[in-house]
Amino acid sequence: MNSNINSYESPFCTRYASEEMQYVFSADKKFTTWRKLWVALARAEMKLGLNVTEEQVKELESHINDIDYDTAAEREKQVRHDVMAHVYTYGKVCPNAAGIIHLGATSCYVGDNTDVIIMRDALKIIRRKLINVMNNLAKFADEYKDMPCLAYTHLQPAQLTTVGKRATLWLNELLMDFEDLEHRIDSLKLLGSKGTTGTQASFMELFDGDTAKIKELEKMIAQEMGFNSVVPVSGQTYSRKMDSQVLSVLSGIAQSCSKFSNDMRILQSFKEMEEPREKSQIGSSAMAYKRNPMRCERITSLARYVMIDSLNPAFTAGTQWFERTLDDSANKRISVAEAFLGVDAILNIMMNVTDGMVVYPEIIRRRVMAELPFMATENIMMDAVKKGGDRQELHERIREYSMTAAMEVKQYGRENNLCELIVNDPMFMITKDELDSVLKPENYTGRSSEQVDEYLAEYINPILDANKDILGENFEMKN
Repeated sequence: MNSNINSYESPFCTRYASEEMQYVFSADKKFTTWRKLWVALARAEMKLGLNVTEEQVKELESHINDIDYDTAAEREKQVRHDVMAHVYTYGKVCPNAAGIIHLGATSCYVGDNTDVIIMRDALKIIRRKLINVMNNLAKFADEYKDMPCLAYTHLQPAQLTTVGKRATLWLNELLMDFEDLEHRIDSLKLLGSKGTTGTQASFMELFDGDTAKIKELEKMIAQEMGFNSVVPVSGQTYSRKMDSQVLSVLSGIAQSCSKFSNDMRILQSFKEMEEPREKSQIGSSAMAYKRNPMRCERITSLARYVMIDSLNPAFTAGTQWFERTLDDSANKRISVAEAFLGVDAILNIMMNVTDGMVVYPEIIRRRVMAELPFMATENIMMDAVKKGGDRQELHERIREYSMTAAMEVKQYGRENNLCELIVNDPMFMITKDELDSVLKPENYTGRSSEQVDEYLAEYINPILDANKDILGENFEMKN
């Protein structure tokens, strides 16, 4: 149980986000990555002929993880500079290499490059969880591709669809997010080693103006940190537009999940479908019978936060002055981290809900049959025309009967009697058995089932097949 009851703690840490994602944005991840970048810099400088020895590089490598945080904190109090405090702390355990740590670099060498690395690693976690949600929805869509249900336009009953076809609509929005996510991961670039204003002047001094070596230095650092390239030009920082682009992807995922969760909340109100539910779960403190869609409500709530949060880096990117200002720092360390923590939490719940959605076929069928007579009138009318009826007269009679039946339902709470009115009217030349054969929901779902098969085969299964090694992840709700 959390014992810190006297100061604010982020609910992302205490309630929502996974430990895995929290670690990506932890101090330990940040500062060990700083040290890895210093090792990469030293190694590249050694290989390119600067006065850096292999022994010094090995000494730095051997002390990447044993950070003395107390020493670093005490030093930062004195010098008021976090990077130089950690340079000092690193040098204390690497005395032979102390003089070459951070050689030629500015603070953004470790700060900005680490931020990009952290975003990349966090995006990979998001990718894995997103694919598992897509896998759950794909299985659900396939299982229920043939089950007719009411479709809605303007939240009013419209022509039928199927339960599985509706699931492909949720899935397709996540596919759009997945494609954006793949592009963003593939196109992320390190800042590299650009120097104080992006001109690499310090490295021109170190390498005596050898631009080929300076370019090679960045290439070697990027490769060691797992990147194909660095940004081609920059000021002191990478463009803050990068943060905005990354959070735009996260916002997109939040939007899609919010759409899903809102649809599920409505379906649960209709009693057609429900999110999973624990046996001892309480829906209401006052109303014991209630089955509130608490998980989907949490998705909606967190998604709203992420969508709004994505505006932060947009404003930051638009208000950076020239080669850099520092009004980005406080904002980005909150907004970027919380967007990732929020989407991590959303996808955890999405994995849970999509893995155990409950469908009530009888309720779905009953709701379909209550509306189907209205939808079947076109077919009934055309059959009567084939038997010699007048299309215009039939249309007017059906219009009148439809209004009467709607009145019965809405004003008096009675059953839809449209079919009875039609059968009893000789103008339609139809028996009850013939009408029953017309009123089959499966006849009114169009190509829904085929569309599910085609969509999964062409768009989703190739992704799932290519990522079989990460499928099967699930999430158990704890609160």
